[in-house]
Amino acid sequence: MKWIKTYRMFLIVSFVWMIIFFTNNKTGLNALTITGNSIVDMLLLLPPILILVGLLDTWVPKETILKFVGKDSGFRGPMIALLLGGVAAGPLYVAFPIAAILLEKGALLRNVVFFLGVWSVAKLPIVIYESASLGLVFTIIHVSFGLLFYYVAGIFMEKTSYKEVTINQNMSV
Repeated sequence: MKWIKTYRMFLIVSFVWMIIFFTNNKTGLNALTITGNSIVDMLLLLPPILILVGLLDTWVPKETILKFVGKDSGFRGPMIALLLGGVAAGPLYVAFPIAAILLEKGALLRNVVFFLGVWSVAKLPIVIYESASLGLVFTIIHVSFGLLFYYVAGIFMEKTSYKEVTINQNMSV
């Protein structure tokens, strides 16, 4: 019975999919195809990212991370987070292993949250596409408010949740 608790979300989604499939065959098959394609995309993208994260963990010393995004980074920390998140490629789930390594090596939580926010709101390819599709004014407003929100949220999380963030050493990234 423990496996039911462990896999309850998968079971719920599978049950909903079966209801959709038996209600409307075409929609159910379409949902299954989209899900399968997403899983294949993720499985093709994650191994190289995890290898790069492992290399980052091995090659970049803790002192370097502390210097650029750690406690004494000052204004440089958010700027590095902005640069790293802005030039990133790939979906947001690729950023989480990188964020875990940054936290493990002593980066400030506010800089890591800001990095994740930049990755989700202000990646260069997304900004270019958004400005061409929705207009420059909308893009400037959207990105500005997004960046401000993520930076303030990072500060808030740091002040209220953690004194110092550490990743459990037994947890594999």
